[in-house]
Amino acid sequence: MMQPIPWGDLQDFLAIARAGQIARAAAQVGVDATTIGRRLRRLEARLGATLFEQTREGQVLTEAGERLLAQVEAMQRASERIGETPEGDRDTLSGLLRISVSEGFGTWLVAEHLYDFAARHPALTIDLVASSGFLSPSKREADLAVLLDRPSAGPVVASKLADYTLRLYASRGYLDRHGTPTRETIAADHRLVGYIPDLLYSPELRYLREIDAGLSPVLRSSSINAQARLIASGAGVGVLPHFIAGGDPDLVRVMPAVEIARAFWLVTHRDTRQLRRVRAFRAWLVELVTRHRAQLIGP
Repeated sequence: MMQPIPWGDLQDFLAIARAGQIARAAAQVGVDATTIGRRLRRLEARLGATLFEQTREGQVLTEAGERLLAQVEAMQRASERIGETPEGDRDTLSGLLRISVSEGFGTWLVAEHLYDFAARHPALTIDLVASSGFLSPSKREADLAVLLDRPSAGPVVASKLADYTLRLYASRGYLDRHGTPTRETIAADHRLVGYIPDLLYSPELRYLREIDAGLSPVLRSSSINAQARLIASGAGVGVLPHFIAGGDPDLVRVMPAVEIARAFWLVTHRDTRQLRRVRAFRAWLVELVTRHRAQLIGP
């Protein structure tokens, strides 16, 4: 009779399946790659099956791995529901809530107000992953994600969270030194700030191309916060969301006809979207963006 498989080994398997790489999974779990690799080999030996194929990109599930993944995800969902408090106890949420958001939205809006949600639910541990790139709800890397475009596939539920507006800005100091850009002068006479083209994590970030197909940034960063600092310091002209630039009195909107419209999409895994902590945060976030619509859209 086969010995029971430790739940920790199954959780490590789940981490590898979601991350797609042993090294990345090890970092998420908090162990070194050698340890998680050894646990994987132990699990495969117990099951008598190969769970992953090694590719140049990382680990890809075999048929046996796909079957095990379905079982382990069901076990994971059951374990999460055990930690859920009864519906009648509205004030108590516990466990871990991981939220993946774009760097700008996460820094300038969510982080600014997250204390309110945290204060309502002091027993809840909250991970705010605000970075250039996203964790995937479809792979269960995050409970909720705020994405720049609607996902086209995967076991997820997506809805539009909010529209937002981006405009072209420069600092007052920059304009004093270099003059105000126009459509005729911006390409030849002004230094442009923007994203690094080959590090774009969404096509929705190709802002300058919408102004003029020939525009190309010469001061480039994968971080919208770094771009905002560059523009505020007088280094150049660039596109920023109104929720970042609109409240800075030293930033001036230039070329007023330029207005770029985008939307945030709220995405959850279809199997966990009804967890109380997920529902609570989703409702709080919708209320937050509704309250701050003027900050997102601008005048």
